[in-house]
Amino acid sequence: MNNYFTQLGNSTKQRARGMGQYGIFIAFVVICLILSLITPKFLTVSNWTIIVTQVSINALLAFGVTFVIITGGIDLSLGSMVAVTGIVASLLAHPDDYPVIVPVLAGLLAGVFMGAFNGTIITKSKVPPFIVTLGTMTIGRGLALILSKGRPVSNLSDSFNFIGGGNVLGVPFPIIVLIVAFVVCSVVLKKTILGRYIYAVGGNEQAAKASGIRVNKVKMAVYTICGGLAALAGILLTSRITTGQPNAGAGFELDAIAAAIIGGTSTSGGTGTMTGTLIGALLIGVISNGLDLLNVTSYYQQVVMGAIIIGAVVLDGWNQSAAQR
Repeated sequence: MNNYFTQLGNSTKQRARGMGQYGIFIAFVVICLILSLITPKFLTVSNWTIIVTQVSINALLAFGVTFVIITGGIDLSLGSMVAVTGIVASLLAHPDDYPVIVPVLAGLLAGVFMGAFNGTIITKSKVPPFIVTLGTMTIGRGLALILSKGRPVSNLSDSFNFIGGGNVLGVPFPIIVLIVAFVVCSVVLKKTILGRYIYAVGGNEQAAKASGIRVNKVKMAVYTICGGLAALAGILLTSRITTGQPNAGAGFELDAIAAAIIGGTSTSGGTGTMTGTLIGALLIGVISNGLDLLNVTSYYQQVVMGAIIIGAVVLDGWNQSAAQR
């Protein structure tokens, strides 16, 4: 009898893991099939190119915050980092001023610095990440306004604008950046020692400390990586709209966190994959695109997105409780 209940418990855990791993993919396929039946424009190559190009910025942010959430943290400053790094890059991207590599590196360094700043305050002060990144969100927005003097930064070079608006062999450059970032992040998370440490810290921080893992260094690493990916997203956005906007990125952190959670990254830490996050970001993009094709106003779209986020969190909680039985 005891063996029966043990086997039943194990099967329940396996089903919970299976739902977390494959449920998002099944939902994505079902929604794509429904939209393809409702509107013939949905499955066209041009429409999917638009979807993936639009998703690229949110996906980059979501990749970064996935690292953070797996360790049990959160980063609410992503949108502000997008604005700051975009402004920093655009100030150095005027024609005939510097080679394009200069504004790109300056923007990336600004994002890495902001991410490292978050990590330092969180690890040294032991203040909850929610509070720290809420504060740096406000600081970042103020810095963007100060650097730009409250005005958009325009007149950017053609080589810089190519980053967000150019094509390579017919493939939009943002899609290429997205693919490369996905591969690199997946390898870091699944194939490196750092990746194993990230899962260990999120799964049980005290056990990770006892096993000799330098938890603070791992947290510093994930927030720094998150800042770097936010900077990359900020550079792409600035290049795409050909203007540095101090108010850019407002609310982007919510979409990124939503993509990670929808993709199966557990809010309690220790669980998550880049593949799931990518599908989560694509799912958000597909739903938004489908509602646009159906001429649904943006007000209703926000309601739908909010309902999806709540549903994903509820499902995550159910999976966690089922796996623990």
